[in-house]
Amino acid sequence: MDGMEHRSRYPWAMRTQPSRPRSVWASRPFAPLLLAAPLLAALGSCRAVQPPQTEVVVLGMIHGSHRTSESYGLEELERILRAAEPDMVLTEIPPDRLAEAAQQFADTGKITESRVRVFPEYTDVLFPLQAELGFEIVACAGWTRDMALARRAKLAELRTTHPAESLQADEGREWIDAKLEQEGFDDDPVKMHTGERYDEIVEIGMIPYDVHFNDTLGLGGWSNINDAHWAPCAQALSRVRGQGKRVVITFGAWHKGRLRTALQERDDCVEIDAGELTRQALGR
Repeated sequence: MDGMEHRSRYPWAMRTQPSRPRSVWASRPFAPLLLAAPLLAALGSCRAVQPPQTEVVVLGMIHGSHRTSESYGLEELERILRAAEPDMVLTEIPPDRLAEAAQQFADTGKITESRVRVFPEYTDVLFPLQAELGFEIVACAGWTRDMALARRAKLAELRTTHPAESLQADEGREWIDAKLEQEGFDDDPVKMHTGERYDEIVEIGMIPYDVHFNDTLGLGGWSNINDAHWAPCAQALSRVRGQGKRVVITFGAWHKGRLRTALQERDDCVEIDAGELTRQALGR
C-alpha cells in the first residue's frame, strides 16, 4: 500500500525571453501563456497528488460473549479480521500490559496476564492471527487497575449519597440492553456494524450515567474513559499518517460510537464500512 499511487481495497470506504524585441511579443500577446501552459499544468498535477489516507475499520467487541455467541463467536471474528487485512490493530489492552502478554504468547502460545486474558478476542484470535499475518498490535486502552478500583468504590458510595441519580444511570444501561434486544441487534455483527442505530441507542442510554457521574468518577467517567481510549488511538494513527495503511480498531461495542465520532474529525483517515466488511466476510 506504500507508494505514490493508492487504491482502496474496498469500492465503498498541483519576464521570459528578455532578449526578444518587444514588438515580437506585442504581436503575439498569447505566446507567453502558451509557453507557460505546460508548466502550470505540471504544477497543478503536483498539487493534486495527496498522501494516501489511512483506511480505518472500527469493530465492536463483545468480550467474553465471543466464546458463547452463535452469530459473533471467535470463528466469525477471525473471518472478519482476515477480511479486513490490517497492517495495524488498535486494542483495548492497557499499554503497560501488552509486552508481558506478547511475551507469554511467544513463549507458550497462551496468555495469562490478568487484564488481557479476559479478552478472548485477543487471546484466542488476535495474537494467533498476528503470528500468521504479521500486523502490529497497539495497546490503546485508557483503563488502569487503580482507575477501576476507584470507580467501583465511588459508584458504591454514590448509591448512598446520590440514590436517585444512581437509579437513573442503572435504568439507562438497562434500557440499552432492552432496546438492542427489541430492535434485533443481539450479537449480530452485521447489524451491529450497519448504520448508526446501534451507536445511537448506546449514546442515549448512557446520558444519565454521563451527565450525573462523569466528572465525579474522574478517569472512570463515561466521556472521560472514551477520551482516554481515543488518545492513544489518535497517536497511533498519526504515526502512520500518509502511508496508506489499513488500521482496525477493536474496543467494546458500546465504545465504538464515540471512537467513530472522533475518527471523523481526522482528514488523514477514511472509515471503511464495517457493516459491509462483516457482511462480505461472513457471506451474508
